[in-house]
Amino acid sequence: MIADRIRSMLGLHWLMLFAMILGSWGLLYAMAIPADLRDASLVFGSDFWIALCTITPDAAGFVRVALMWLLMSTAMMLPTALPAFAAYDDLSAGGAETDLRGLVLGFVTIWGGFALLAAFLQMVLLRYDLVSSFGDSRSGLLSALLLAVAGAYQFTALKEACLSKCRAPVIFFMQHWGETPLRLGLRLGATCLGCCWALMLLAFVGGVMSLAFMGLATLIMTLEKLPDIGRWLSQPLGFALLGGAGWMLTTSI
Repeated sequence: MIADRIRSMLGLHWLMLFAMILGSWGLLYAMAIPADLRDASLVFGSDFWIALCTITPDAAGFVRVALMWLLMSTAMMLPTALPAFAAYDDLSAGGAETDLRGLVLGFVTIWGGFALLAAFLQMVLLRYDLVSSFGDSRSGLLSALLLAVAGAYQFTALKEACLSKCRAPVIFFMQHWGETPLRLGLRLGATCLGCCWALMLLAFVGGVMSLAFMGLATLIMTLEKLPDIGRWLSQPLGFALLGGAGWMLTTSI
């Protein structure tokens, strides 16, 4: 059974998907900001590092930041959706007509929109000196707020509704089977966004372009979408984030 699953995931469309994931992580690794540079930004201030890294609050800077967020979203979110992609591809074994490339395109389009919004938010926060030129929070209150929002969101009905769809992808696809693969991908991407947007924004706390944060966040979001593991993870994660927000708040006052 496992061997058959592996063989079925060696088609060209799967190899292209894996290449996207590996390529995104490779580029992120090449662009990762060393810890010593992050520390130096606290010494010299944002203006020095803005000039050095050319992440400026203008159109050119926005394009660079948007590209960075697009790479982050692709590298982090495509792995979390692999079970859903596999479930969709399996439907072709029963005679259903599927197009994994169209599904992935729709999925990436939704996260591309998120990348633009996140880049805009980063530029606004940079403008008011709430984040460093690397995108890391310079404000304990901002970090506490982001942690509190992410923690509280873990307990909302919307989060649970989105997770339930991600944990049962076959049912999700059958409910919307009459739609085109692209539209299905847009739906899947929107559902995934509903699960993960708040956790993704914790990049401002954990470190934008921090490989350690991205790796840990990807693992958590992947496990949260697995039905046997995720149902035991979501609420404890929410309590942990709220606890982190409280700790951050007390240290900032």
